[in-house]
Amino acid sequence: MKAVVLAAGEGVRLQPLTLTRPKHLISVGGKPILEHCLDAVKACGINEVIIVVNYMAETIQRYFGSGEGFGLKIEYVKQPAVLGTGNAVSVVEPYVQEDFVLIYGDLLFISEALREVLSLYNAKKPAAALAVVPVERPEDYGIIELEAEGGVKRIVEKPSLREAPSNLANAGLYVFSTEIFEKAKRISASSRGEWEITDAIELLLKEGKPIFAAEIPRDGWFDIGRPWDLLEANCWVLTRMEHNMLGYVETGAHITGPVTVAETARIRSGAYIEGPAYIGENSDVGPNCYIRPCTSIGEKVRIGNACEIKNSIIMDGVHIGHLSYVGDSIIGENCNLGAGTITANYRLDAGTVKMMVKDKLVDTGRTKLGAVLGDNVKTGINALLMPGIKVGKNCWIGPNAIVYRDLPSDTAVFLKQSLEERKLG
Repeated sequence: MKAVVLAAGEGVRLQPLTLTRPKHLISVGGKPILEHCLDAVKACGINEVIIVVNYMAETIQRYFGSGEGFGLKIEYVKQPAVLGTGNAVSVVEPYVQEDFVLIYGDLLFISEALREVLSLYNAKKPAAALAVVPVERPEDYGIIELEAEGGVKRIVEKPSLREAPSNLANAGLYVFSTEIFEKAKRISASSRGEWEITDAIELLLKEGKPIFAAEIPRDGWFDIGRPWDLLEANCWVLTRMEHNMLGYVETGAHITGPVTVAETARIRSGAYIEGPAYIGENSDVGPNCYIRPCTSIGEKVRIGNACEIKNSIIMDGVHIGHLSYVGDSIIGENCNLGAGTITANYRLDAGTVKMMVKDKLVDTGRTKLGAVLGDNVKTGINALLMPGIKVGKNCWIGPNAIVYRDLPSDTAVFLKQSLEERKLG
């Protein structure tokens, strides 16, 4: 059986991070999201994978190649335009001759969740089997109504809270018979202008074809859609992965809890690291730093003297100057934060932090959320970024500047000051 993994989308809601990479290659816990997905597929005994690509397709192909280095055989199919999951299924039809697994490539899930769906499909031999997961906000998902025996009765896309038939969301893990291809050809564009695979499933249901759902545990699945989801996903991975201390830890450094220190990483004296945490290859931390739980530090990162990093993702090639604080933030590749840079992560009124997502101000529901910086951002000494701020790629923030609003890419901001000069005496 082959697995088809959908990785064509751009991930607009995750900008500015996705201006320079597809969202499937954003790293959490030291690995890209898509690699975590493929690891779970492989753990279920599936070694042949078709990845559907479009946005920055060559970047994904360059990273995974033929799949040999990951113990997989990978083929790539280009979706000509990102026209939805139903359209993506149609483009893989020439490459699939038997029952297959379909997975959304921006999900994190435990391998046992996929095994549940495979076991159900093998036991029932339906037209399709899918995973459902209980969620707190049914209005944000496609919701599944089930019959008494676990059969799928109907799918309601993003219903109002009052109209939701259950709290069981479509988890994006499927096993299909080849019947789905004929149905995918018959669907039309949704109100969002996309051809949805759930519409093809509805056609199977209308013809009386059996479709079953396996309920998977909420803590075994994670959906990533918005920037702050990445912080929770990072923590989700760090708490489940195996950790290894391989690098050079100087005398006087203190490490507690599950922490990975890569072989070529260095932890200097006086550093205090609380797990779960990840320190990547060729990174240099300290001296006298405080790395707090749920922090991932990528490759070739330098964390200077007396910095504090809390619940953050620090991508490759970042330099954080001494006396800086980074809290609940995501720092893109090759950023350089001047000494004393602060990412504020808590509102003075203790309210929830809001963030702009696709030109709309969204309440994140979080009382702790810092900044999201695109790649190649530079800050001067004592720069301050207020909670929920996003900074586009290639920006400069001058010394002592306070950033209250999002900055578009390729922007420079500097603080103007007025100096009065007097002669002494």
